[in-house]
Amino acid sequence: MQASSVKIVRFHHTGGPEVLKVEQLPLPEPGKNEVRLRVHAIGLNRAEAMFREGAYLVEPKLPSKIGYEASGIVEAVGTDVDKNMIGKKYSTVPCFDLGTYGVYGEVAIVPAYALAAYPEKLSYAEATSIWMQYLTAWGALVHSGKLSQGDYVVITAASSSVGLAAIQITQAQGAKSIAVTRTAEKKAELLALGADHVIVTNDENFTTRINDITDGKGARIIFDPIAGKGVNTLVEGLAPAGILFIYGNLANEPMTPFPLFQALSKGLTLRGYTLFEIVSQPKIRAEAEKYICKQLEDGTFKPKIARTFKLDQIVDAHRYMESNAQIGKIVVTVN
Repeated sequence: MQASSVKIVRFHHTGGPEVLKVEQLPLPEPGKNEVRLRVHAIGLNRAEAMFREGAYLVEPKLPSKIGYEASGIVEAVGTDVDKNMIGKKYSTVPCFDLGTYGVYGEVAIVPAYALAAYPEKLSYAEATSIWMQYLTAWGALVHSGKLSQGDYVVITAASSSVGLAAIQITQAQGAKSIAVTRTAEKKAELLALGADHVIVTNDENFTTRINDITDGKGARIIFDPIAGKGVNTLVEGLAPAGILFIYGNLANEPMTPFPLFQALSKGLTLRGYTLFEIVSQPKIRAEAEKYICKQLEDGTFKPKIARTFKLDQIVDAHRYMESNAQIGKIVVTVN
């Protein structure tokens, strides 16, 4: 017999990790075009920390649920949803309004279109660790950047789950990755995880190292979630006609400068990017999911899990995410 109430994580005001509360709430029912997923694992993302703080692209509607990525089994469907989905495993693709839906909990109501099948060989923890990272990196590097053999790609925040996905995609495309990290602590592991080169910015001059690695040519693509004044340094490492993809604002600075003279002299492209330009287009999303599943099946892609927590430890999990100590994905196990 199904329990009449379930644990759901919500927050009643914005702030630090401590605002997250595990609450006992009535079992929710899916509406039209929705499903109820019995959650087995949840993947954490930086976007959710920003959402919790009220600093994200989407404003929370308080009290607010939270969370983009979960894996589990469909246990109920709403009207206009194929009943054959019930009993099958899926993971959620971050293509829905975080202000309306959230997956932190024992169950999650999500739009049916947000579910994707994943390779059977993956555990629930691995299955919740694929879509945000690989879709984000694929959209910039492969779809928009047309990454090809021999290209150099600079990847900042390289130890994040998206950074590691970018390293794997760069390798799969026959290109060369230059991982960027602040301290030497993560250098050996980044090299072990497939980075061709690592620049430790606390110890090395970024521009000098890029010139050494690329024989003075520069990188064709820089993939950056940090933004802020550091962009001025990054563009010095771009090749003529290079592209800087900015997909976040981890610097949390009020302004990101536009390096006009560098852009003019080298014909650079600087562009904002999020995975929503990929997942909002069904044909492109399907192409991306097919590419990612193929690489997961044959072992080319392997999501790295940094650490796991239980649902009742969600505050600790968010604190760990904000510590920047992790290499890979932080996962919360549920059932």
